[in-house]
Formats: sequence, C-alpha cells, structure tokens
Amino acid sequence: MNVAYAYPWDIVGDPSAPSRLAELGVEAVALAASYHSTRAATPYHPAHRVLDVPQSAFYLPVRPSSWGRLTPASPTWTPTDAYLQARDALKAVGLQVHAWTVLTHNSFLGGMHPDLVVRNAFGDPYPYALCPAFEDVIEYCERLVSEILTVGEPDGLILEACGPMGFGHQSVHEKTAGADWTSVDSDLLTLCFCTACAPRYPEGTRERVRAAIDGPTASAVTSPASSKHDPTSPAPTSSAPFATSPAPAPASPSAAAQAGASRASGSSAAASPTAASPAAASPASGSPSSPGTVEAALGPFADDVRNVRVDLSASLRTRLITVARETAPNVPITLHANPDPWAASSFAALPAGEPGAEVLVGNCWGDPTSDAARLARLGELCGPGQRVGAYVLALPPRPADGQALAEQLRTYAKAGATDFHLYHAGLASPRRLAAMAEALRLIR
Repeated sequence: MNVAYAYPWDIVGDPSAPSRLAELGVEAVALAASYHSTRAATPYHPAHRVLDVPQSAFYLPVRPSSWGRLTPASPTWTPTDAYLQARDALKAVGLQVHAWTVLTHNSFLGGMHPDLVVRNAFGDPYPYALCPAFEDVIEYCERLVSEILTVGEPDGLILEACGPMGFGHQSVHEKTAGADWTSVDSDLLTLCFCTACAPRYPEGTRERVRAAIDGPTASAVTSPASSKHDPTSPAPTSSAPFATSPAPAPASPSAAAQAGASRASGSSAAASPTAASPAAASPASGSPSSPGTVEAALGPFADDVRNVRVDLSASLRTRLITVARETAPNVPITLHANPDPWAASSFAALPAGEPGAEVLVGNCWGDPTSDAARLARLGELCGPGQRVGAYVLALPPRPADGQALAEQLRTYAKAGATDFHLYHAGLASPRRLAAMAEALRLIR
C-alpha cells in the first residue's frame, strides 16, 4: 500500500487538495489526528503559505467527558473538527484515511503537567516528552486512541511515538551543539529518571550515567554542589543490534531543514527524523576514554536498563492495541517502529516484534543501505500476514528527482518493504509532488 502523509490544514479550505493527493498514485492518506507543534509550509493553500502551529493539538472535537487528568488542546489555526472535514473530502475522491496519531510527544500537556514528563539523570525535564511510565500518561494515550477510532472512524490507525521520547528534539532556537556530546552521550541523556522510572533501575545507575556524560575531566570543572542529586528528582535506587548514530530530531518535521539520520531513523535516541539535531556530535568529539556504546557506558547495568526501556514501549503498545481492538476490531494498526532496543521517540523500540499490528514501519531518512538493513530486521520480526513499511523522505535534503526516489523505493522493496509511506505530501513543492508520482509509477 502507498500512503501519503498530510495535515488536516493541507486539505481544509483547499478544494483541490483531495484530487491532487489522489493523483499521486497512493491508496491512502495518513492524516494527522493528534499532532505536536510545528511551523509548516502550505505551498498550495489558497489562504496561506506558512502556518504556525504553536502547540500540540487534537484535530477532532474535544469532548470533555471523554478525557481524564490530561485533556488535549483544540486548534485555533484550523477548525476544531478539521480532521473530520479533511477525512470526508479525501474519502469523497476514493482515498482511504488512516489516523496519524502522535502519542507521547506533546509539549502542551508536558507544560501543563511537569510531573509527568521525562527527566534525565541530572533532573532536567523534557517538557515535550510525556513519560509512559506514568499511569496518567498511559490512560491519556488510551483515551486518545479510543476517541480517534470512535469519533474519527478512520480506515486505519497509525501510532507514532508509542514509547518514551528522547533527548534529541528541535526545540525553539536549539543551543546544545557546543557541549560536544557524542551520540552515546545523547543516548544516555535520553534515559528517563522521573519519579516513575528511577526506581526501576539498579542502584547506582544515575551516578554511572552522570559520570559517563561528564567524562573523566568533569571533576576539574564541576563544583561540589553540582554533584548532588537534583531536588526535583528521586534519589538513585536500585551489544545492541544497530550502532548508535548522532542524536536525532523531533517527532515529525516541519517544512524547514529535513536532514540527517537519527535513532528514529535507525539508531539514536529521538523522535521522528527531521533536521539533524544540533546536539549531535561525532564520536570523535568526545574524550579518548569516552565509552563507544551505551552498553559500555552502563556496564553491568546495561541489561537491566535496556529491559526497562523496552518494557516502557511494549506495555504502552499492548495497552493501546487492546483498546483499539475493543473499540474498532477491524481497523488495521500500523506502528512506527525501530528494532533497536535503545530507540526512543516517534520510532519506538520494537526489538521483539508485535503480533497485534498489521504493519511495522521503519524510518528511511538516512543512508539507504542502513535503512534497508533496518527494514530487513523488521521483516524478520514479522509474523504471518504482517507487512513492513518504509517511511520515505521526499523533502530536502533529498532531491526532487522521481527516478532517484524510485531507486530508493526499489532498494527498500528488496529489503522486504511492501508499503511506502511518503513524507510529506502537504509540505512538498509541485516539483516534489511530481517526483513522488513519478517514482510510484516507475516501481509499479
């Protein structure tokens, strides 16, 4: 199946949008039902060219009785029922509509509920990252899935950020590059030590993570006070299949600067691949004695910490699939997944497979050979009847070249991909849309 990704505001108010998407040669549109903040180009829209989306929002009517402690925001930049309007317009031209659902990436709710967000080993909060170790967060995700299936009535459900978010995130005016953190440092800064996560790790894990990030010279530049535990964090308590890569970026990119592979694209700890995070540094930038892998940094704690991280994604995934099957038994489920057990964010860790989903989609924003290897591994994790999808970047830095894109699709098909998820039909220029259509024609 060929799927084009789009936002509700790409379709609402633009009568030509549904037919334009249908002409790409896709069978379905992944339409954002719940999405984080962004700044998006709208190259075709008759009313605007750039849309500033200041906060995470839910694009179906928010029914207060359907929510608990965490209630999503409604948009003010597009109609509150924008998903429904866009869905109906797309279905009118024969397209399926799959609900693109971003789960734990929500800076609006993280800002409202700072006690429920990811915190690193130094106690620093990541407001964009709801931690799925908290029952309130899991319940919010369950209600989100239930509402989308009940009110939105999609033809398919796509789950993104179905697990913890990571360190890499394209924040407002990101200023982290000068710290010269390595890719391993970024992965360690992804580990959550919130009040729900910290007690799950072996005693001494927090100190080991801090020491690994600060390095052997930290004692010469760190005051004694800085070694104390953050008062907002709990006191410490009690070889990966894919190599780590530079720290990645946010869950789903805006129109600007799409570049670089991340753990979302295969091996580093973050959200959906977009512009490479400034926090990423080459391993060479670290101290000669810096650990070369997360396992080396964590030492005897590695297995226990890895199991905790994998279980966070697995437990959330199990809960959500159960809710989805109870609410809409026949709606197929697609997971944005990564076989790397240290993965975080939009492509959550899935090292052992998931029999409850129909499609496992791997990120393909980096080197095609590495991306193909990741897809092949997802294929090995699939059971009977399950499919592998390739999440393919058709925006910069990729060229607007249909033949080049087709060659990439062939590479991914050889690796086992049967579904192509094209990012992003709403952000793409006319040349890029034409390249998408040409590529799909060439591989038929």
